[in-house]
Amino acid sequence: MKKIQSLTPRETVAALDKYIVGQGDAKRSVAIALRNRWRRRQVQPPLREEIAPKNIIMIGPTGVGKTEIARRLAILAESPFLKVEASKFTEVGYVGRDVESMIRDLVEIAINMVKEEEKKRVEGMAEAHAEDKILDLLLPPSPDRPGPLSDNGPGGDKSFTLVTSDETSTPATQEHESSTREKIRTMLRQGKFDSRELDVVLDEAKSAPMVEIMTTSGLEDMQSNLQDAFSKMFPRKKKERKLKVPEAMEALKQQEMERLVDRDKVLKEALRRTEESGIIFLDEIDKIASRQGTLGPDVSREGVQRDLLPIVEGATVNTKHGMVKTDHILFIASGAFYVSKPSDLVPELQGRFPIRVELESLGKDEFVRILTEPENALTKQYTALMETEGIELSFSEGAIEEMARIAVEVNENTEEIGARRLHTIMERVLDDLSFDASEKAEQAIEITADYVRAQLKNIAEDQDLSRFIL
Repeated sequence: MKKIQSLTPRETVAALDKYIVGQGDAKRSVAIALRNRWRRRQVQPPLREEIAPKNIIMIGPTGVGKTEIARRLAILAESPFLKVEASKFTEVGYVGRDVESMIRDLVEIAINMVKEEEKKRVEGMAEAHAEDKILDLLLPPSPDRPGPLSDNGPGGDKSFTLVTSDETSTPATQEHESSTREKIRTMLRQGKFDSRELDVVLDEAKSAPMVEIMTTSGLEDMQSNLQDAFSKMFPRKKKERKLKVPEAMEALKQQEMERLVDRDKVLKEALRRTEESGIIFLDEIDKIASRQGTLGPDVSREGVQRDLLPIVEGATVNTKHGMVKTDHILFIASGAFYVSKPSDLVPELQGRFPIRVELESLGKDEFVRILTEPENALTKQYTALMETEGIELSFSEGAIEEMARIAVEVNENTEEIGARRLHTIMERVLDDLSFDASEKAEQAIEITADYVRAQLKNIAEDQDLSRFIL
């Protein structure tokens, strides 16, 4: 297995800056936490075991980049990464998912990650094996003496065979057959057989009876365990399929990669990575904060917090692949905390998130930057979409500033949803163009400030209407 190298904090922030505007404090905290995972792995035991991750809680209104930071972090982190909503969990005893299920999900992500790495490692070998199998189908090996090539083989004109006589095979015969096989191999690599169809025998996907169990939390993985047991009882069947040569090559290559990957080695490495470098992003943690002096569902919320405590602090969770210690898994939580406050979390859980970062609300200047600077900026997305219709779309500076101004105005007058308001504004501005684009001739269209005002004037001025449309 390759040794994973971590980005430096400055490199991580620079990578996040390509997609997320502002929020420097949150980016710095996440970048440092990510780098500390790598630093800890360089420390010699036994001190390494004593270094616990410093969990982070990000606080800020909706639409300011909390979830986007998590999404981008998942791509940057060469580690098992799971994003999960805290509101989906329920207290043990209630129907729903228990908090331990996120550790089981993290293990599955780690297994898939390591398996893909192993597949890439054996890809060359698998491709060679697949090519040999294709050659066996195109040119069935014959122990007899070969003659000229003929297309009257077992597959008719879909395969080659050799016109043979009854004489015993000799070294010269074998050399001739080997030479012919190499000629066919060269033709195969040149794509001369791409239009031919072959009858290929492939393994079917594991088939087992569907087992569905309605359970309380804590037993939800019983269903997958039973399905695994049944899949071992029922052997994998083989199925003959008629495929063109390139499709047959790809299917055989995938089958060979599955066969060459050492599953025990994958499981061992996946469990190690989960324990040593796993990261869990707990979104919407404010939804399980119980307000003081309230009754009802808050009882269950506080129960979820109590169940989270041992997982975040460090516990041993039983999964179907083995025991997993959570002592060194990094937890990053986030929440808007509109109704509740971070102090409404139980004190023990507050103590498990020592680093608090407040994300700032976005104003007009930030909206202008969001519309133009990121690599996935909305203006760039819509320009690319219109290019498919032959329309060269562009936005004037005035149009971008006007859209940003209206977004801020609507956020102030209705609900504050941050940068998500820009998605709605852009859709309304380009509504007519998106509908008529396929019928327009190829042309260049510039969106101006006047056009934006004309499209949004009535809606932006009518607060009641903007509540429902913008």
